[in-house]
Amino acid sequence: MENNHKLPRNVWAMGLVSLFNDIASEMIYPIIPIFLKVVLGAPASVIGLIEGVAESTASLLKLVSGWISDHLKKRKIFVTIGYSLSGVSKLLLGFAHVWPFVLFARFIDRFGKGTRVAARDALILESVPPEKRGRAFGLHRSLDSLGAVVGTILSLALIAVFQDNYSTIFFLAFIPSVIGVLVLIIFVREKKKPIVTVVNEAAAPKKLNLKFKWKELDKNLKFFLIVSLIFAIGNSSDAFLILRAQDLGLTITLTVAAYVLYNISYSIFSYPIGVLSDKIGPKRILAASFWMFALIYLGLGLTQNNFWIWVLFPFYGLYMALNDGISRAYIGRTIDPSKSGAAFGAYQMITGLCVLGASVIAGALWSYINPQAPFFFGAGTALVAALLFSFKKDAVGKPNGEKIGQI
Repeated sequence: MENNHKLPRNVWAMGLVSLFNDIASEMIYPIIPIFLKVVLGAPASVIGLIEGVAESTASLLKLVSGWISDHLKKRKIFVTIGYSLSGVSKLLLGFAHVWPFVLFARFIDRFGKGTRVAARDALILESVPPEKRGRAFGLHRSLDSLGAVVGTILSLALIAVFQDNYSTIFFLAFIPSVIGVLVLIIFVREKKKPIVTVVNEAAAPKKLNLKFKWKELDKNLKFFLIVSLIFAIGNSSDAFLILRAQDLGLTITLTVAAYVLYNISYSIFSYPIGVLSDKIGPKRILAASFWMFALIYLGLGLTQNNFWIWVLFPFYGLYMALNDGISRAYIGRTIDPSKSGAAFGAYQMITGLCVLGASVIAGALWSYINPQAPFFFGAGTALVAALLFSFKKDAVGKPNGEKIGQI
């Protein structure tokens, strides 16, 4: 008998690709804001600008690459280019001696992410039946976050060995990036598209309209995109969490160790929450993620004791597990699969563009008011999103065809 819980090779392979990519990324991500602040002397406002510009510029590409991958019916080429560019960015960081060069390297990294994300999500979506989407995205995020755990642990070890020689760590991060791209090239297969034989002109299928129009979107997806926009404007770069830990007195080593706890929590909870999403539907889980984010950011704003970093960072990992893969599963239930790349791209673009505003606002609040202000602002926008999403009736069905009503 076929194992109904078995996921296809593409899902596992993409998970492994993300695992190696995140090992590389998380080897360096928690030390980039420290490198900028301590070594290059960049203020919080510049760090916010770097993260915001990189993310938002890349986000414009997410929608475009999603559209193009839908039109060409090709996913793998965009995913391959994207992961390759992210690998190159690790080498570029190793040569950085001024903050504008870090901005350039971060842009290349996020350009790569913008190229791959929508096509990658569409590839996973096309590889599994609807009732396994939450599980598939949950597995992908779980392996992704496992790579983040390994990467941050390696970062801790490398800091102990190389001290403040950050360039060497950046160069070493290139190695797992290459492994990930090789796994992608060798093991991921493009889904075969059916061949249509046209007998006569009358029998020919009409040309597929891939134009992505707001008015044609499912009403639940439109509402979710609006809520996501409100939420994202206060959801600044995670670099500010790292800066906050340092601001509360943690050493570089302890700050990275706290970030390891965040990634461990994310990794542990991603897959079981994906399974739960398949059973009860994603809406309740997404609503819970907004509420949790509001409480975490409120705590980061209120606390004056670095003990709470060890509590709040793991809960932030739980929030990520509740939100990231589940949001993709939710979107997957509201769209025509032929336009999945564009739909995922629209979501990534809307939320990603807000990172520019969110990170610039956070940097300004940090620099010109106090380090607590960005977190109070983020808690406020998350609270608005939580209230809107929690009490809106929803018609996105569970896997068994039931409807999900109010929470």
